[in-house]
Amino acid sequence: MASAIVLAGGSSRRMSGQFKALLNLCGRPMISYVLETARSVARDIVVVVSTAEQAEALRNSGILGDAKLVLDEGLGPNCPLLGLVSGLRAVEAEKAIVIACDTPLVSKTVLEFLLDIISRMNAAVPRWPNGFVEPLQAVYKVSRALRTGEELLRSGGPYDLRSFLRSLGRVRYVSTLLLEELDPGLNTFLNVNTLADLRRAETILRARRACKGR
Repeated sequence: MASAIVLAGGSSRRMSGQFKALLNLCGRPMISYVLETARSVARDIVVVVSTAEQAEALRNSGILGDAKLVLDEGLGPNCPLLGLVSGLRAVEAEKAIVIACDTPLVSKTVLEFLLDIISRMNAAVPRWPNGFVEPLQAVYKVSRALRTGEELLRSGGPYDLRSFLRSLGRVRYVSTLLLEELDPGLNTFLNVNTLADLRRAETILRARRACKGR
């Protein structure tokens, strides 16, 4: 089985700077939905945070279970690439699923499909028809991705994940048109960045009868 990396270092400026991982969603911390899905497809889970305060908050929440908690470390600014590299350093398997903590509706079926098709490639990454990619809901070969990420951080960037994918090479891009057959509506990619996003996620979970006490 693969490992899973859950990136949880962000805060939401559009929601009063709250720690996104612990936002209340249907009576549960938002990250708990991501962890639940990750446990269904991975043998070990690494949760990456940016600050000691975030780490303490997650520990105190009691929701981590056997997941390993790590802080961003190394050269470079606080950014998704640094979080990715920190997670890749800590995982156990040869392949790693990467998931952002603010995608509570992440689809197990989509993740399993990405795992199945990575084959001899270095990554399997969803891509929208307009060219936008989803590198934070993707699968990576750990050794190559770690080496590429560390090289970018040491060289001073660029730090964006599109540049990382170009440097990584051998990336299998998967059309979201195909993934929609596995996850109708593509709610797997719903990022909770605003209160409106949070309400939308809650509406979907209520329809699935996945809210606490429902």
